[in-house]
Amino acid sequence: MAVNYGSKRSVVGAHYGLRDWLAQRVTAVLMALFTLLVLGQVILTKGPIGYEQWAGIFAAQWMKALTFAVIVAMLYHVWVGVRDIFMDYIKPLAVRLSLQVFSIVWLVACAGWAIQVLWRL
Repeated sequence: MAVNYGSKRSVVGAHYGLRDWLAQRVTAVLMALFTLLVLGQVILTKGPIGYEQWAGIFAAQWMKALTFAVIVAMLYHVWVGVRDIFMDYIKPLAVRLSLQVFSIVWLVACAGWAIQVLWRL
């Protein structure tokens, strides 16, 4: 005879815990490392930085793939932060939902624009 001592609690709201905390830290570290990489490439470029030099930094396929990964990481980083702020401080459900939907649409549009710019180089 099995005995059930309580039930599993479902935590709702902005308190997702370790997963979101870890996601914020991992994406922040990835973005910081990418920034250092690009900054290093800019510093090591000889002469004035023009379009050709800047486009040359992102011309390699591995750099485009890494930049795409950083864009995705940044979008997730922003979404987790904005979602938590909305859930903590915007109490009316309709307003919070509207802001979250607008944020998702805006972030997807920004991602599309960033990827379009990246693959045009």
